[in-house]
Amino acid sequence: MNRMEGRSALVTGAARGIGAAIAKAFADEGAKVFIADILEEEGRATAAVLGPNVAYVKLDVTDEGSWAQAVESAEAAHGPLSVLVNNAGLIGPGLMDELDPAMWRRVLDVNLTGVWLGMRAALPSMKKAGGGAMMNISSIAGLVGYPNRAAYVASKWGVRGLTKTAALEYGRFGIRVNSIHPGPIRTQLTAAFPDDTWANQAIPRFGEPEEVGKLAVFLAVDATYSTAAEFVIDGGIIAGLALKSEA
Repeated sequence: MNRMEGRSALVTGAARGIGAAIAKAFADEGAKVFIADILEEEGRATAAVLGPNVAYVKLDVTDEGSWAQAVESAEAAHGPLSVLVNNAGLIGPGLMDELDPAMWRRVLDVNLTGVWLGMRAALPSMKKAGGGAMMNISSIAGLVGYPNRAAYVASKWGVRGLTKTAALEYGRFGIRVNSIHPGPIRTQLTAAFPDDTWANQAIPRFGEPEEVGKLAVFLAVDATYSTAAEFVIDGGIIAGLALKSEA
């Protein structure tokens, strides 16, 4: 199918994992896709595997100048952006009273400030396109609390709120802005965990990156009246947590 033919998309943190799966899903639907990542070797390799509609551009999401160059490169190659996915992120584990302040700042810079810089950088291009869709990858950690993840949780709650504000500000330009909240997804980061880790949940398995990619396509193409919304893709993890707390 070619539901995204004629659209130009930029996906951050797409050298691997969820970002790579989203890039592939877009390309499979006919979009011209830029993999934007600080991991140059992996990013170029992923782009080569995904085919001629996918290219790599180096991007440090914490740097305003890097964002300007990435958007300029994408626009020069394929015209104004119509889809932006802010996916790049760090976990940065640590208890609140033990977390290194430098790690706190680094996680917030990548996970939250990077999203803000990305939306701001993409706005002029997307306005030229006559509208589009922005997706910010939050987490179920942006809906609940987690111990030993203070910086990560704070950043993902921040992404959730920032998404809603951007949706209210950008709607007049025909731009929809939504957040995606994955639960446990089978990537390199979770490869060591057994599938029965989530055996007590509604769907007792890890999600696959491709499933997040399908949701991203839906938000880019079909969810034409959805903005400022939270799309949870967690196999029922949050529901299970609620049930457990009431037991």
